[in-house]
Amino acid sequence: MPCQAQQRPVLPPTGRSGIPGSSHHLLDPMAARTRGATGVRLFGGDRRRERRIWFCLGACRRIGLAYAYGNPAGEKATYRENLGNYRLTIEMKCEGLDASQLARRSVPPSTLSLLGLVRHLAQVENHWFQRVLQGRTGAPRLYQRHDDPDWEFGGAVADPGVVQDAFATWKAEIARADEWLNALAEDSLGRDVPHGDGTVATRDVLVHVIEEYARHAGHADLLRECIDGRTGQ
Repeated sequence: MPCQAQQRPVLPPTGRSGIPGSSHHLLDPMAARTRGATGVRLFGGDRRRERRIWFCLGACRRIGLAYAYGNPAGEKATYRENLGNYRLTIEMKCEGLDASQLARRSVPPSTLSLLGLVRHLAQVENHWFQRVLQGRTGAPRLYQRHDDPDWEFGGAVADPGVVQDAFATWKAEIARADEWLNALAEDSLGRDVPHGDGTVATRDVLVHVIEEYARHAGHADLLRECIDGRTGQ
């Protein structure tokens, strides 16, 4: 059923993600600051929880956790922080939803849904980090069928098994991408890799992946607001 406008409740962040395989507790600190500035009580008014979350955010900055806001030093670190934050945004937009909600489509004739976005972003991670940047083209493309060019979205149905597979695949592709990024030298960002009929610089691929996430994070904002009115993050 397509999204319909919902009355917008004041929803505190829910803490631990309800996404299969997830262990993140973090909140978007910029959104949280915005909520605090408007007088909305954070975390249901639980000040102890609020202090714990801010402590965790500070600790993440100190240990260099990918999912944190800070002041990255260097080009690669900047790409990694922005990519990590957009990944976390997508995860938070899916937090606490069941299979039916995750598979709910926007407006006809679009097949866009949060579950479809997760499948699509798994495909994005695989294509750019594995196939383009590392030349691993032997494996089949993720969520593609010859008879349905829109399968990553069309196949995102309200089935718990489909949800489990989508999030597990997305997380696995993120882990593979991060393993490669960890080993990437700063001076390799200008290295050209084959793409199509020509070549593309490694840094341009990283910027494109961030751009892809940024675009779809905007879609996720609207999809989540349609489902239960949650905004921010």
